[in-house]
Amino acid sequence: MKTKLLGRTGVSVSELCFGTMSFGGDADEATSSAMYKNVRDAGINFFDTADEYSKGKSEEILGRLIQGHRDELVIASKCNSQQGPDVNARGTSRRHVVRAVEASLKRLGTDRLDILFLHRYDALTPIEESMRALEDVVSAGKVIYPAVSNWSAWQTQRGLDIQERSNWARLQVIQPMYNLVKRQAEVEILPMAEANGIGVIPYSPAAAGLLSGKYLGQATGRLKTNKMYEARYSDAWMFEAAEEYVAFCKERGLHPVSTAIAWVGAHPAVTAPIIGARNTDQLKASLDAIKIDMTPSLRAELAELSRTPPPATDRLEEQKAARA
Repeated sequence: MKTKLLGRTGVSVSELCFGTMSFGGDADEATSSAMYKNVRDAGINFFDTADEYSKGKSEEILGRLIQGHRDELVIASKCNSQQGPDVNARGTSRRHVVRAVEASLKRLGTDRLDILFLHRYDALTPIEESMRALEDVVSAGKVIYPAVSNWSAWQTQRGLDIQERSNWARLQVIQPMYNLVKRQAEVEILPMAEANGIGVIPYSPAAAGLLSGKYLGQATGRLKTNKMYEARYSDAWMFEAAEEYVAFCKERGLHPVSTAIAWVGAHPAVTAPIIGARNTDQLKASLDAIKIDMTPSLRAELAELSRTPPPATDRLEEQKAARA
C-alpha cells in the first residue's frame, strides 16, 4: 500500500481510505473487527465514518478498534444530519457543529478528529456561520483539518474565500461522489480541488455495487431496496454502461470492483478512493484495487464506456473538438 500526501496538509495517508458505514449495520462488531484487521494488515491508515452511520454505532465500533494505536491513524468523521428530536440537533450552525463534534469524540473515544466533514451543504445556515463553526472546533483543538462533503465547486470556493479573508483554518479535504457512471465531479469539483491544493477522497467508486455487475442479473441489494440509491442510479444508460463495463473487464481478465476503484484513484486530483464492504469476502476485491495497473490508455478506454459530462459552459462543440 502506497501513501500519498493529503492536499497541502503534509499528512501522508494510504492510497485507499476505508469507509466504515457498514459498521453496526450490515456488519456486526465481529465482522467489523475482522475487516478492520484486514485493512490494517493491508497498510490502510485512513478511516472515514459519520455520526449518522448506524445511528452512531459506526463511530463507537471504530473507536473501540483504534484503541492502543490511535496516533498511527487518520480519522475522519462528518456531521449535519438530524441527531435526535431536538429541532436544533442538525445542520452546520456553530451550535450544532460543536455539539456534534463533542458527541463524535465521545463515541470514538478520542480527543480530536483529524478531519471533520460538513456532510452536506446546509441551505438554512449562512455559509459564514458554517465556516466559523469549523474555525471554532479547530481553535478548540477538537478538529485538525476542516473539510466538506457533497458540496458543489462554487460552495467550496466560497467557503475558502471566506476563510482566507477571515484568516481562519482553510478547507483541506473534500469528499465528492465519483465513479465511472457519476462523473459530474470532473467538470468543476475536481479542477477546483487541484487548483486549491485540496485533498480529494471520493465515495462510491464502485457506484454502490452497480459496477460489480451483480445488478445486471436478479441479485437484490440497496440499488433495488433503498429508495435513495434506486433514484441515484435510476437512469437506464447507467445500467447499459455497467453491462459494457463488466464485459470489458471480463474480456481483459480484470475484476470489475478492483478496476472501478483503480479508475477513480488514477484521476490526478484524487488522493484516495473510499472503499467499504459488508464482510471480508467482499472487501478483498476492493483492497486488490492497488494491484491494477491503471495506465492512462486503460483509463481512457474505460471512460469511453460511459457518458462524459458536458462542460460547465455547455459548449459541447468545444468539448467534441478537443476530443477529436
